[in-house]
Amino acid sequence: MAIRCVEQLSKGEKIILKKDWTRIEEISPNMVKAVIAAEDNLFVKHKGFDKEAIEQAIEYNKKGKKIRGGSTISQQTAKNVFLWPSRSYIRKGLEAYFTFLIEFMWGKERIMEVYLNVIETGKGIYGVEKASSVFFQKSSATLTAGQAALIAAALPSPRRYSITSPGPYMRSRQEQLINLMPKIETLKVGQ
Repeated sequence: MAIRCVEQLSKGEKIILKKDWTRIEEISPNMVKAVIAAEDNLFVKHKGFDKEAIEQAIEYNKKGKKIRGGSTISQQTAKNVFLWPSRSYIRKGLEAYFTFLIEFMWGKERIMEVYLNVIETGKGIYGVEKASSVFFQKSSATLTAGQAALIAAALPSPRRYSITSPGPYMRSRQEQLINLMPKIETLKVGQ
């Protein structure tokens, strides 16, 4: 969030920083399922790292110019909360360290709660509660499967993809996620 504010200042733009912290019990289960479907479908099962996804990303990155990540939700949470966004071996090493710690100390429910509250969901917009308010004029507790899937579809590049005027890619990805969501093993929140 701080880095984005500095970027805005350096471009001579007005600082936009909108966020609202919301407890996971107050976020629609649709949103939890949508982000697991979009970002890390083994979130409930792994211990912070998805070896297969990392290996696939390494193989993919050897072939092309576009870099693909293999980070889990736990790794993304560690990066977003404790580190910086640029890619380097040092940052990746620290990310692994923090991922191990949060998996050990927080557990899946807390990791998901933090993730859903710190993810960038649009220009200067952070967390699903603020995204729900800005894009759908409602609380994240009442997000439909379609609305949650649209927010999740934008996550790889939330300043590039529009939630309010979704193009063909966003609609296609939304449809994919809606179809995946019923198959996703999710958290038992509050238990």
